[in-house]
Amino acid sequence: MAGLYIHIPFCKKACHYCDFHFTQSVGQMDSMVNAICKELEIQADYLNGEAINTIYFGGGTPSLMNEDQLKRIMKQIQHTFSLASNPEITLEANPDDLDFDQLKSVYAAGINRLSMGIQSFHEPHLKWMNRQHTAQEAEMCFYNAREAGFENISVDLIYALPHHNHDIWERDLMKVIHMRPEHISSYCLTIEPKTAFGHLVSKGKMKDVEEEYAAQQFEILTETLDRYGFEQYEISNFAQPGYESQHNGNYWKQEKYLGIGPSAHSFNGHFKQANVSNNAKYIKGIAEGVIPFEKIILTKEDQINEYILTSLRTKWGCDTEWLQKKHKVDLLKMHEDYLMRIDYKGMIQVEEGCITLTNNGKLLADKIASDLFVYDEFS
Repeated sequence: MAGLYIHIPFCKKACHYCDFHFTQSVGQMDSMVNAICKELEIQADYLNGEAINTIYFGGGTPSLMNEDQLKRIMKQIQHTFSLASNPEITLEANPDDLDFDQLKSVYAAGINRLSMGIQSFHEPHLKWMNRQHTAQEAEMCFYNAREAGFENISVDLIYALPHHNHDIWERDLMKVIHMRPEHISSYCLTIEPKTAFGHLVSKGKMKDVEEEYAAQQFEILTETLDRYGFEQYEISNFAQPGYESQHNGNYWKQEKYLGIGPSAHSFNGHFKQANVSNNAKYIKGIAEGVIPFEKIILTKEDQINEYILTSLRTKWGCDTEWLQKKHKVDLLKMHEDYLMRIDYKGMIQVEEGCITLTNNGKLLADKIASDLFVYDEFS
């Protein structure tokens, strides 16, 4: 099975924290959709005939597409690729983009999973982040989606937003728990250099996120969602039983995936490719029948380290027996002393050849993963 990602690089406004590739020139949408459909044709053989079990419309803001544009892409996908039975098909959406009739059209077009970028229910925080919706619009969009037929809805929240205590974060969590989505993705506010927040921090007009405060909010997040029946199956992702994101699972488990659109990435099991992050160059190249992309060769070391990094973030953990069979790397022996130290500190569990992080370990996930990386002598 394989995944298909479609990047829709348009937004009405730029959120102050976002560094994804997008433009506010929404008038180019139709030309972009034409190019995406053409790239789907060109890439027909990329997955070697493997059935697609997940389709994900990301961005940008895919919910800015009209009904005809979405249907054109869906029709092209169905015409070009073999689809598994009942594939998971996700559309990222902002609450202010979709009224009830539009939600019914999206559902009728074949979308069966909605990922809503709510981020917060606190109006001052929404304005501070330059979000375009209100808390009331977010709640209304969620319940309209339910009425339109969606039985699989994911909600995005951001934590470590500035406040003198945790009251607002706790209220946000209780609000979303009361709504009962099937899935919650929650990310720590990260200040990226080429963003409005990054500019303010560099000028000394805003403080960066405080690590201790972020860690406290992460603990509130995990404890609260666990108490209300959401399993943390990946550090930033929580689901009711049976509603884990299948599409993201393809990335974490190193399955093949095809990325379509400017800045989209693909992986065919051997190497990656990254499409150009420039709309004009992308559209021009596709019109000429050439996909403008950079090929990324993955060494054995790269593949191993990427697996360690992504697998440790999940409840399934890092399967050292699989690494031994696949890459002839004995991670337990190679890092025996280090693993014993962090096991003693209560940061990991090692059972049946699988390394998983404890709640304390999750706070240092990237550090632990990098400490377990292998180096060029194993390439």
